[in-house]
Amino acid sequence: MIRFGLLGCGRIAKRHAELLGGNHIERASLVAVCDNVKPRADALAAKFGVPAYEDLNEMLARKDIDAVAVLTPSGMHPQHAIACARAGKHVVVEKPMALRLQDADDMIRACDEAGVKLFVVKQNRFNVPVVKAREALDAGRFGRLVLGTVRVRWCRDQAYYDQDAWRGTWAYDGGVLTNQASHHIDMLEWFFGDVVSVHARATTALVKVETEDTAVATLKFRNGALGIIEATTAVRPKDLEGSLSILGEKGTVEIAGFAVNQIRHWNFVDELPSDKVVVEKFSVNPPNVYGFGHQAYYQHVVDCLLHQSAALVDGLQGRKSLELISALYESIETGQEVALRFEPRRSKLGVIS
Repeated sequence: MIRFGLLGCGRIAKRHAELLGGNHIERASLVAVCDNVKPRADALAAKFGVPAYEDLNEMLARKDIDAVAVLTPSGMHPQHAIACARAGKHVVVEKPMALRLQDADDMIRACDEAGVKLFVVKQNRFNVPVVKAREALDAGRFGRLVLGTVRVRWCRDQAYYDQDAWRGTWAYDGGVLTNQASHHIDMLEWFFGDVVSVHARATTALVKVETEDTAVATLKFRNGALGIIEATTAVRPKDLEGSLSILGEKGTVEIAGFAVNQIRHWNFVDELPSDKVVVEKFSVNPPNVYGFGHQAYYQHVVDCLLHQSAALVDGLQGRKSLELISALYESIETGQEVALRFEPRRSKLGVIS
């Protein structure tokens, strides 16, 4: 049994608490919750019959907590994750793991030194249609990858950003690329591999915040494929879609729906009998009140902790996604194409003279 504490009792905490406190994750339980706004912690604690804490150190002093889910504003993830690690607790941190690469490095180092695991929440990787598309990729069914596109067309009006002072700030939240689209950007890189360079543009169109609510970007992957990111929270009056398109020389898959949860196109040059089954039985991720992939994600976390197996999205994977997002912002600020990986041009090492 893995016993969890929750740190941060805001909007996303409800989903985590319902899974852990509602006994929807095998061999896991919710032990305590914590928020520096005590009424928030009290409300969640009362619903699931667990103690509420206002002080993180008091919750971390409990011996019966094995792991802590860090659900605070993104800019506070580093200090909270590091505190949990130093208390000997495994860390599950919501996306993005941090807003600065140095902070991500500090979090990884702290967990390594404490001998605890660091998990970064990327639950969309566990959506059933995404799992099937990844199986097709691993089987080589797409052939040479040509073009990948992610689209996030969601509605977040001024009232959404006014819920908390940290929303839409550079220091604690970031914009649509960092917050809402970070899952989709992660998936684009997960399917297409290392990114060589990016070029991005952004604007703040419909709300009064520090950061962008709309952005577009083009990517060049190391394998020669190209990528497109379209992300906005300026859709009105309601959400349209969150989608991933994978185009290869031997196949095309598009997973759309509200949150990359529904197969829109599943076409391969070399068809298999199992394709019909995929479309019929795995086309739509089973919708429920707990979200699309969080349940499978948490089950993965528990299995990793109980069996000492590797996490699908550990600190290094989370950092890689943050590096890509940071490059997008660098391009937005400079107006230039930004390279992500060093490539030697004059080094003679390994070169036949």
